[in-house]
Amino acid sequence: MDEHDPKEELIETIFRNGTITVVGILLAFSLGFVTHWAANPVPWRLYDLFAVVPILVGIALQMRALSKLLDMSSLRRPIYERANRIFMAGLILTACGVGLAILLDVIQMSAKGTLPGA
Repeated sequence: MDEHDPKEELIETIFRNGTITVVGILLAFSLGFVTHWAANPVPWRLYDLFAVVPILVGIALQMRALSKLLDMSSLRRPIYERANRIFMAGLILTACGVGLAILLDVIQMSAKGTLPGA
């Protein structure tokens, strides 16, 4: 059994369970975005990698955070806080990648003159 300092602060299981739910939902949205984008009939371009790489790294970090949070040791505050930091880093990377993907699409559409109202 895992020994820990009795003075070490633990978090409430209900609070951790809520965090696991949020992480799982946002991870599912991230994976859904990548799935939808990959199924898009528009051909991929080499510069799409500038958006894909942060998205995939961000998703990997979100998965790592979920894995840490599902472990019972995440009831200990330091481990829980580390998992939260990993998740936030992953979420920020994923959001930056999605924003970059949108920006790249807008730039490509404006270069071709296919923007609505253009």
